[in-house]
Amino acid sequence: MNLSFDKGTAFQQRVWHEIAKIPRGKIMTYTQLARRIGKPRAARAVANACGRNPYAPRIPCHRVIRSDGSLGGYSGAGGIARKRALLLKEGIRLNRT
Repeated sequence: MNLSFDKGTAFQQRVWHEIAKIPRGKIMTYTQLARRIGKPRAARAVANACGRNPYAPRIPCHRVIRSDGSLGGYSGAGGIARKRALLLKEGIRLNRT
């Protein structure tokens, strides 16, 4: 996916590029995403970058969840309720909220 960002820090843009690679109907944890960008100890920074994503849902940060299986946050309009609805629409049901 060829994406061009006009917002965000270099780190945030790196996270957003990686999020864009998560296929529809799949999820990943903040920790897994941190490992994918080569920053295995940066799960919290990855979560913060997700929270600053101005491109949601085009950059599907709703597909990134906490390691304990709960949803975490969502930067897009509608907050957590919208994140849950987007995941359900993709066939993803989580036991934790």
